[in-house]
Amino acid sequence: MTAKKSIEPAEGMSPLETRAAFSLAGIFSLRMLGLFLIFPVFALYAEELAGVTPLLVGVAIGAYGLTQAFLQIPFGMLSDRIGRKPVIIGGLIIFAIGSVVAAQADTIWGVILGRAIQGGGAIAAAIMALAADLSRDEHRTKVMATIGISIGFAFAIAMILGPILNSWIGVPGIFWLTAVLALAGIAIVLFLVPSPRESHFHRDTEPVPGQFGRVLSNPNLLRLDVGIMTLHMTLTAVFLAVPLALRDEAGLEAGHHWMVYLPMLVLAMGLMIPFVVIAEKRRKMKTVFLGAVFALALGQLGFFTFYHSLVGIALSMLLYFTAFNLLEATLPSLIAKVAPVEAKGTAMGVYSTSQFAGAFLGGLIGGWVHTHYGLGGVFLFGALASLVWLSIAFGMARPAYLSSYILVLGEIDEASAPALQTQLLELEGVGDAFVVAEEGVAYLKIDRQRIDMTELDAFSSTGR
Repeated sequence: MTAKKSIEPAEGMSPLETRAAFSLAGIFSLRMLGLFLIFPVFALYAEELAGVTPLLVGVAIGAYGLTQAFLQIPFGMLSDRIGRKPVIIGGLIIFAIGSVVAAQADTIWGVILGRAIQGGGAIAAAIMALAADLSRDEHRTKVMATIGISIGFAFAIAMILGPILNSWIGVPGIFWLTAVLALAGIAIVLFLVPSPRESHFHRDTEPVPGQFGRVLSNPNLLRLDVGIMTLHMTLTAVFLAVPLALRDEAGLEAGHHWMVYLPMLVLAMGLMIPFVVIAEKRRKMKTVFLGAVFALALGQLGFFTFYHSLVGIALSMLLYFTAFNLLEATLPSLIAKVAPVEAKGTAMGVYSTSQFAGAFLGGLIGGWVHTHYGLGGVFLFGALASLVWLSIAFGMARPAYLSSYILVLGEIDEASAPALQTQLLELEGVGDAFVVAEEGVAYLKIDRQRIDMTELDAFSSTGR
């Protein structure tokens, strides 16, 4: 049997693509760092604000998610019309304004307003579209992965820095710092991010309006959307309760909370890596995924049972964040595997909207539960929500182990596109194909273990 050619491109990312990947990752991570810095400290600070209630504390933490959920897809579409950089700069200005409003607020309603304005700077879709403009098709996945990894690091850094910064400059100071981070992001856009030669629509990263109905009626995609919504709902709810439990129940001063977050987050990141390898390389995605959802529920049951104990909180946090990190890594992969190849960008848009809606719901519901049932009730709510998610996820079909791949076809006429698409679908290892004549590309899903790239290259503009 002849050896199959590697599907990896012979050359690596160009200097421009590398610069684009790291500069855009810098913008994304600075913004997310600003959003996350208050998670581990706001429940403690909010006690000093006028008009505060546990419900409004939750609304304040999650308010950014509501405006982000509503605006991220429209802002992405706006970037198709007026350009990526103007939308990104405008979004960062809105984020900075929200940070200043929150920094100056002395009432809980002022902070809610500021957080909602922060979320109004919804630039995620525009950044992804610019990343697509600045990367060749064969390297786009690497650029997107760099941005994704930066978000994970921003969250981890925020959990550690938040308590430290709170002891130095307080929560108002943190909000002022987030405004500075937004301005730093603008500087990166102006001076470090390359300008694309041309901007055009990318259906693998951007929503297609005509595909929303198809995506929203796909049961497996809806299960994943419910999943990411639940994951971030529980995250927001957990941080309504954990800082209070560490201070009031375990007796740990607020300025020392980082001593719990740091080792638990580092260990959690290390523990989740083998499971990601098992899921992807050994093709045990559904098993690992369901196990992670169950572990998420167990982590929150651990909080519920042991929140009076520092050791109990720490061990529960380790289990919770191992599961959380694993699910954050596997859910986007599952979306890419399950979504129709021509609707991947649309599926990712709905997925991201669900994520931010979950953050808002976690604050709203978590705050209500805290009002009526205390800290234990918040943890129990998260555990029950995760178990409901587990019951929904059980019905998910086992994913096909297919990877997204863009084949550059060159100039083709519209009439020949259907026949070419049929020919591509007949190749062994091609699970899905969609030819777009006006773009001169074919969007494919391929099995990396079965595909013969020699056959596929015959269809490309370079292989003819």
